[in-house]
Amino acid sequence: MNIVVCIKQVPGSTNVNIDPETGTLIRDGSMAKMNPYDLYALELALQLKDEYGGTVKVISMGPNSALEVIKEAIYMGADGGVLISDRKFGGADVLATSYTLASGIRTIGDYDLIITGKQTTDGDTAQVGSELAEHLGIPHVAYVRNVDSAQERVKYVSNLDNKVVNGYISMPCLICVDSEINTPRLPSFKRKSVYGDCKDMISIITFDDVEDKDETHYGLKGSPTQVEKIFEPDGKAEKKMISEGDLAQETYKILKNEKFV
Repeated sequence: MNIVVCIKQVPGSTNVNIDPETGTLIRDGSMAKMNPYDLYALELALQLKDEYGGTVKVISMGPNSALEVIKEAIYMGADGGVLISDRKFGGADVLATSYTLASGIRTIGDYDLIITGKQTTDGDTAQVGSELAEHLGIPHVAYVRNVDSAQERVKYVSNLDNKVVNGYISMPCLICVDSEINTPRLPSFKRKSVYGDCKDMISIITFDDVEDKDETHYGLKGSPTQVEKIFEPDGKAEKKMISEGDLAQETYKILKNEKFV
């Protein structure tokens, strides 16, 4: 079984800088980490590899600093990784990001299963996984909390808002996993000692390597939605304390006076 796991480098702190011109995060790699939900996706892939054999490759889109999360994935057990990195890919929204990832995955070759985390902690859209599957023309299921088997088709349990779904999905397919699915392993010091900087295990894809050379499909040019403004919340906002009376009624009065309701 050939498995591809999508991972992303996200800020490891709330203290991040914003590009004043594009309104996007400046991803310089400082205080960065692997997106927490992607750890669950990677752990599932490694468990499936242990059970059924095959390979696990990770793919990430970002600046060169994102190589660090690919190395981390290899130290955890992945067989290799791909970094999609080019200035023309910068500033992408979910549509352009998913399209770029799809272009990158096509360069990898055959795959049976693509696994993503349900969302990222910097964007929180939970849309890239589903859009990626649509670009690739494969079936997908989201909010997966358990995988019972994966032979030609995946037997899964998905936790939706108002119901739990037990079902099957045929391969090749994509699943987005939730944090309930497992407990991620730690990177192996032994693998880190053996593979070092992982140069021979990581390939970098640029704009020149993708099949579609239409720049309007990538980055800011390919993003129909763009951030108008990002700003830090005011930490010195006025506070109102309710110490007596009916809490609900007093809260309602304050909200009404401030014209929130």
